[in-house]
Amino acid sequence: MALNRIRAELAEFRRDPPPGCRAAPVGTDYFQWTGSIDGPPDTPYEGGVFNIKITFPQNYPFKAPKIVFTTRIYHPNILYTGAIYLDTLHRNWSAGLTIGAVLLSVQQLMTDPNPNEPADGTIARQYTANREAFNQTARQWTVLHASPPPGHVFTVQTTATPTNSQDSAGTGGSGHSG
Repeated sequence: MALNRIRAELAEFRRDPPPGCRAAPVGTDYFQWTGSIDGPPDTPYEGGVFNIKITFPQNYPFKAPKIVFTTRIYHPNILYTGAIYLDTLHRNWSAGLTIGAVLLSVQQLMTDPNPNEPADGTIARQYTANREAFNQTARQWTVLHASPPPGHVFTVQTTATPTNSQDSAGTGGSGHSG
């Protein structure tokens, strides 16, 4: 059942992809996907391309997929490991949700962080107490970790070889850490 659902969602995703979101299976493993989410306009993430890894459980859609950022991002609801704290992926999961809808929810979280349910309390406090400093740091991280080179055209990685400016750890090709 899970495989049929994933295949149907992939067909729908290819037919009508959510704006600013790309995703596809890695090779022939339909339970492992890779993709990206564009940084939303008017946010410190604007212009960035944030890579993600999606793992579908064997009992999908009755259990939520696991989505993690492989690109570093400074955000109160995203851990340094890339784990996302979004209620849609946890306590409010519904079998009626599709991967496209979930990726749009993640993109919306980038626009509207939820400092009341943070993954990182320090970043959440900064977001609440000093938005300007938060925005500056988030923007610096976007430039450092999520900015593809000028003229780069992003394609979804469907093999083991990375196809964008991110290294295999998803930290960007600059050699910096932060």
